[in-house]
Amino acid sequence: MNFYRTFFPRRCLLKNAILLFAGLLLTVHIFAQKKYVMVIHGGAGTILKEKMSPQVEKLYTDKLQEAILAGYAQLQAGKTSVDAVSAAIVILEDSPLFNAGKGAVFTHDGKNELDASVMYGKDKTAGAVAGVHTIKNPIKAAIAVMQRSDHVMLSGTGAEKFAAAKGLQIVKPDYFRTEKTWNALQRVLKAEREKKITHQQLQPPADNKFGTVGAVAIDKHGNITAGTSTGGMTNKRYGRIGDSPIIGAGTYANEQVGISCTGWGEFFIRSTAARTVAAKMQYQDKRVQAAAREVIDEIGAMGGDGGMIALDKDGNMAMPFNTAGMYRAAITENGEVEINIYK
Repeated sequence: MNFYRTFFPRRCLLKNAILLFAGLLLTVHIFAQKKYVMVIHGGAGTILKEKMSPQVEKLYTDKLQEAILAGYAQLQAGKTSVDAVSAAIVILEDSPLFNAGKGAVFTHDGKNELDASVMYGKDKTAGAVAGVHTIKNPIKAAIAVMQRSDHVMLSGTGAEKFAAAKGLQIVKPDYFRTEKTWNALQRVLKAEREKKITHQQLQPPADNKFGTVGAVAIDKHGNITAGTSTGGMTNKRYGRIGDSPIIGAGTYANEQVGISCTGWGEFFIRSTAARTVAAKMQYQDKRVQAAAREVIDEIGAMGGDGGMIALDKDGNMAMPFNTAGMYRAAITENGEVEINIYK
């Protein structure tokens, strides 16, 4: 009896001490966990470090940093998450480095057709434009549709007339032309002529990156916005539209999470990729990292590739992709910037 009277209390004391120590470790981990307020991407695809010179790599990282700091500045100034997403994406649209705005790829007919969308999680309002040729910053047009019209999606000349009527900057179509994207089209057309590929395969060239850009931000009021902008797919025909302007496919936001996607749009449409991430979180109680990863894995199993960024209401972020690389950046509430390109 003396043995149990002396040992058992000590064993309980040791157990309680271990539990207390574990609790302290968990508390430290929780408080040390980073809270992100904005994430952005500049597209996913065949992005290999061995094929990227240090000079070109710096161009991309500098532009990603410029974009995310512009969005962060809006958040710090007390502006909305819509303002932050707009500020970041406009910088990426104005850069010829990315397949959006100035750097948009060419269609089979030698034109630049641009798409964009935005969604505000608080009330699930949304706006999008598709197949436009003259709107300098399609993301601004998408925001105008969301905030200043009764519609969700406008396309073609109608979207351009709306944008002009709302005072957005209209440019000549050749503003979007770059030699890089023009030459990329010529390579694909040559391959078609040599029957190395057929358009019916809808297979992007091996060196193509899906340069779609996007951003997700959460403001000081806890409201989330997601936005996406793209020049589409090189050599696309017949007015093809991908996932980027489609709410629920390329872009989605609610009060819990915001998502922006990049990749082979047909597969993101078929899987309703962005909304599916939110649904997994809502109905299956998945964390944002697991939900986003599962969707990208499902797209991969279907034969598609690409990636996405996601940010939840608690500042947890996810950036899964199944390609060689994805241009991406994140910033914490304290202004700590993280930029990555490769796996």
